[in-house]
Amino acid sequence: MKWLTLISFVFLLSSVRSRNLQRIARDADHKSPIAHRFNDLKEETFKAVTMITFAQYLQRCSYDGLSKLVKDVVDLAHKCVANEDAPECTKPLPTVFLDEICQVDKLRDSYGDMADCCGKADPERNQCFLSFKVHHPDFIPPYQRPAADVICKEYTDQRVQLLGHFVYSVARRNPFLHAPAILGLAAEYENALKSCCPESDVGACLDAKVHQISVIKERAKHIGVKQKHGCRILEKYGERVFQASKLARMSQKYPKAPFPELVKLVHDVKDVYKECCEGDMVECVDDWSEVVTSLCSKQDVFSSKIKPCCELPAVERTKCIMEADFDDKPDNLPSLVEKYVENKEVCQSYEPNHDAFLSEFVYEYSRRHPEFSTELIMRITKGYETLLDKCCKTDNPAGCYGDAVVELNKHVKETEDVVKTNCELFNTHGEADFLKGILVRYTKKMPQVSTDTLLEIGKKMTAVGSKCCSLPEEKRMSCSEHYLSMVIEDMCKRQQTTPINDQVTQCCNELYSYRRPCFTAMGVDTKYVPPPFDPMMFNFEATMCTAPPAEREAGQLKLLINLIKRKPQMTEEQLKTITGGFNTMLDKCCKQSDIDSCFGEE
Repeated sequence: MKWLTLISFVFLLSSVRSRNLQRIARDADHKSPIAHRFNDLKEETFKAVTMITFAQYLQRCSYDGLSKLVKDVVDLAHKCVANEDAPECTKPLPTVFLDEICQVDKLRDSYGDMADCCGKADPERNQCFLSFKVHHPDFIPPYQRPAADVICKEYTDQRVQLLGHFVYSVARRNPFLHAPAILGLAAEYENALKSCCPESDVGACLDAKVHQISVIKERAKHIGVKQKHGCRILEKYGERVFQASKLARMSQKYPKAPFPELVKLVHDVKDVYKECCEGDMVECVDDWSEVVTSLCSKQDVFSSKIKPCCELPAVERTKCIMEADFDDKPDNLPSLVEKYVENKEVCQSYEPNHDAFLSEFVYEYSRRHPEFSTELIMRITKGYETLLDKCCKTDNPAGCYGDAVVELNKHVKETEDVVKTNCELFNTHGEADFLKGILVRYTKKMPQVSTDTLLEIGKKMTAVGSKCCSLPEEKRMSCSEHYLSMVIEDMCKRQQTTPINDQVTQCCNELYSYRRPCFTAMGVDTKYVPPPFDPMMFNFEATMCTAPPAEREAGQLKLLINLIKRKPQMTEEQLKTITGGFNTMLDKCCKQSDIDSCFGEE
């Protein structure tokens, strides 16, 4: 794991020192964290982010109920701006928010055991509250858009309240979505209202924007899942792996940026991400803004692609920069073979400081390969490190690592083959057959998993195929491995509380970047003993013909999963014979007047 530090000590220490000096300087100027952040963000943004914070912790609370908590915090901020020496003004911001939550009347009545968090000391108290966030809050009813005339009148007369309702609505439904993203979505929402409310037919304009608003909501969910995954990497694998992934990705995105600049950016992003992941949304917004301002002040150093983003209002910049295209590779980059394989002095450079040497390898390799996934780049780097560790102990290191290209290309071929095979299957046979193939493979790998969960995992993996296999070839690998890593992480999180089998345990304990190849290579679980035959698992009823199409399809897929659970060693030919017979039975019985009797006979 040494290589995963990925940060040259020179640059790392200067970056840490620089960041710490900035914080020390700011703390000297601002005795009160809340006064400092209030002055930075200004009242409107501070209020919005305070509402986001409370809505993500207290997802069941009404807007009016949370507005009282927001007012308390804003009143405290005003007091502390006037007098930073006041006793309650020196509290860290997370403490201010959690103290306010713990004073809520009847907290236990609405939130049950979450109230016990108030008995813990910080930072354990915050970790406790975070554990009670509900990722998919089914207790919140679907959003209903107000009538066109009402929404425009409210926008004109009470803009702040309307946008407050919007951020409240998005935040409580997406408790892991970082506040800068929610503010960016609110800006998009306001832009839609600005363009429609002056129109003669406001309703028609808003109807036309409905698609845009629904896209905003879907993107909120999507960004939330990605950010939660980033937080999970930081929490489970630590700063080293998080920084490794970010260094690879940013080197691909900003291939013209000098190495020291990217190292500093990676370190700053890691610091801010920690704040966001800990639910500290006020500092998250303020410090993201600082990172983005710094990035925009060095457009010529990083990328011309971010120029349009930097001309946008502050709240819209972050999303734009995140979604900006990769910059073009510099012309005439020399081959890395000469420096890292043919060079007889590689060990002399590697041994004094592994981290500095390998971090620069990641930078150089990534900027030359924007088509590779960050996970593949991490596997290649780990493979190169393992080779050097072995070869630098021999009498002839150069002869030993001379075949590095052949060894490392095995990782490339495996990943390219997996993406090519799966995308050909998806694009040739379509979504339905692709899903069935996934269900067969993964039921054989982990038949102990419940039928409903296997269907959910299969649908998520099929969604990855749908999203990624339609992209240009050079973007498919990065897309596929990124989203598959999220699906696998979700599986592994469940595995912690409900162990599945030895194979899954082994793969979940792999290095972060090696888990996907481990799951891909996993075979049939030979230790699995099928449960006693239960006729109810294969209960054929008239609903298989009469239910709505989505229900019929789900029912048939569950039957397929249950069939594999009974006979995981079944060959593809045997499966084809059985599914063919099943489809023939359906065709015959669904045309009969007495469907149940037909099923009974068949």
